[in-house]
Amino acid sequence: MGEHSQEKKLGCGILNAVFRKRNKRSATVDSLTVKNNEVISTSSNTKKGPSGSDEPSFLDSSVNGPEAIPKPCTKQPPNHIKPAAVYQQNQLPKPLEEETKIKHNQASMNPARKLPKESISISGELESIIVDHQKTKGNNNLIRASSSNMMLHGSLGNLRQPGGGRGGGGNMTSYNVPKTETEHSTPNGKYPNGVKGHVVKKHDKEKRAERQPASLCRALSTRMDPETLKIMGNEDYKNGNFVEALALYEAAIAIDPNKASYRSNKSAALTALGRILEAVFECIEAIRIEPHYHRAHHRLANLNLRLGEVEKAIYHYNQVGPEADPNDITKAKTLQSHLNKCTEAKIQRDWKNLIKETDSTINGGEDSAPQIYALKAEAMLKLHRHQEADEVLLKGPNFNVDDSTKYFGPIANANVLVVRAQVDIAAGRFEDSLATLQRAARLDSNNREANTVMRKAKALADARSNGNEHFKASRFSEACVAYGEGLDHDPHNSVLLCNRAACLSKLGRYDNAVEDCTRALNVRPGYSKARLRRADCNSKLGKWEASIQDYEFLQKETPDNEEIQRGLSEARMQLKKQHV
Repeated sequence: MGEHSQEKKLGCGILNAVFRKRNKRSATVDSLTVKNNEVISTSSNTKKGPSGSDEPSFLDSSVNGPEAIPKPCTKQPPNHIKPAAVYQQNQLPKPLEEETKIKHNQASMNPARKLPKESISISGELESIIVDHQKTKGNNNLIRASSSNMMLHGSLGNLRQPGGGRGGGGNMTSYNVPKTETEHSTPNGKYPNGVKGHVVKKHDKEKRAERQPASLCRALSTRMDPETLKIMGNEDYKNGNFVEALALYEAAIAIDPNKASYRSNKSAALTALGRILEAVFECIEAIRIEPHYHRAHHRLANLNLRLGEVEKAIYHYNQVGPEADPNDITKAKTLQSHLNKCTEAKIQRDWKNLIKETDSTINGGEDSAPQIYALKAEAMLKLHRHQEADEVLLKGPNFNVDDSTKYFGPIANANVLVVRAQVDIAAGRFEDSLATLQRAARLDSNNREANTVMRKAKALADARSNGNEHFKASRFSEACVAYGEGLDHDPHNSVLLCNRAACLSKLGRYDNAVEDCTRALNVRPGYSKARLRRADCNSKLGKWEASIQDYEFLQKETPDNEEIQRGLSEARMQLKKQHV
C-alpha cells in the first residue's frame, strides 16, 4: 500500500481547477501520476469540497491519506460499440480496455494525429500557459504526458515524484510574470535600474525562483477567479513577497482589466519593487476606471511627491476626500519650498547651497526625483568633485527613457540626460556620454547644452584614441601631445591626466607625472590607477615616505594585490636604509 500511495491521482485537482467552468462534462477527469520518471494516465472522480463545489484535490486535506491503486484511464473511440453488459463508471471489459489502450498509445505516438476540437481547446490552452511561463522563466524542466498530449511542469501542484517529496507549495509567481528587474543592474554597467531603498537582493530572487513551479500551479488552479487571485496577492504582499504579489495582481487584471482595485494593488507591489513610474501609470489607470477611488488618489499623490511633482501631489491629496491627512499637504508644501530654493541656488550658481538644498529635498521625501539628483550631481561637477557626482547618480533612480519622457516630458528628461552625460565624461566614459547625448538631442533638438557637451565629448574621445595609438607604438612624446589636446577641452579630466602621466613617466619626467596624478586624484580620490602611478613615480624620485603613503592606502583597498605588496615592501626597505 505504501508503494501505491506514492502514485496517487494527483493531476485531477489541477485540471478541475483550471477547467471547473466546464461543469457539463463528465465528472470523471483524466489524471496523471509520476512513476519512475514516466507519466501514467489514470482516472478518478472529482472530490467535492466542504461547500459542495468542485475543489482541486491538492487543496483537500485527504490528499495525504491512503488511496486506492489508480487504474489505467480508457476512453472509447468514436465508433466503439457499447458492450451488452453494464459496467461501472469508467470501467471497460479487459479486451476492450486493451484495445483502447493500444489505440490511445498509437495516437499519442503520432504527432500528426488530429485531436477532437474539445481536446485541443483544453490541452492547448494549458500547454500555451505553461510554455509562456517557461519562456519567461527560462526553465525547461518539463514532462510530456503522452496519454493526454499535455505538458506539465516537473513539480507542478501536488505531484509526487520518485526521490522527492511533494511538489508545489510556496508562494505564487504567475505564468506571465513580467521580467522585472529587481537586481542592481545598470545600463553600460553604471547606474542601478531601481530606486533607492527598493532594490531586491539577489538571494531573495533565487528563493522566489525555487517557488515558481508551485506558483504556476496556484495560478492555473485559480486563474478564472480574479478575486481569489487578488486575495492571494494581498497575502503575498503582506508577507513581503512583492514579486509573487505582482504576478497575482497581473493575473487578476488579465481576467478583469476594468477593476480599479486590481490596478491599485499592482501599483503598491510595483512601488515596493522600486518600479515607481510603472506604479504611477497603474494608479492613473485605476483612477480612469474609477475617478473617485480615494485610495488610488492617495497612492498616486505619494508617488508624485517622491518624483518631485509637488503640484500634482497636492492635487491628488485634495481628491482623497474626508480621509485626507492635513500633514500630507503640509509636507508637500515644505518640499515645494526646498525645490524653489534649489532653483534659486542654481540661477545664482551657488553650488554649495544647491547641494544643501537638494539633500534637504531628498531627505524630505523626494527620493525618486531624477531632477533633484541631477541638480546635485551638476553642483558636484562644478566644484570638481567628480567622484561624488558619479556616486550621486548611482544612488538615484535610473528610469527607462521612454517612461521618463512619458511622465516628466521630453524637455525635462533631456536635461537630466545631459547632466548624466557630463558625469560620464568626468569619469572617462566618453562613448557612453555620446550615446546619452544623442538620446537627449532626439528628445529636445533645441537643447543647446546638449549640443555643446556633445562636441566636447567627441573631442575628448578623439584625443584619448589618438593618444592610445601613439602610446602603443611607444611614441610617448606624441601621446603626451594628444592627451594634452583633450585636456584643453577639459583640464580636470582624470582619465586623460592619468594617461598623460604614464607617458611622462616613460619619458623620465617623474615630477610632471606626479603632478598629473595628483590633479586626477583631487577630483577622483578613489582613482586607484592614478594613485598607483604616483606611488611608483615617487619611488623613482626617492620620495619613499610619499610612496609608502600611497601604497598603504592602496593595500587597504586591495590587500591581495602582489604589485602593491612588492612596491610597499621595497619602499619601506629603502626608507629604512635611508635612515641608517
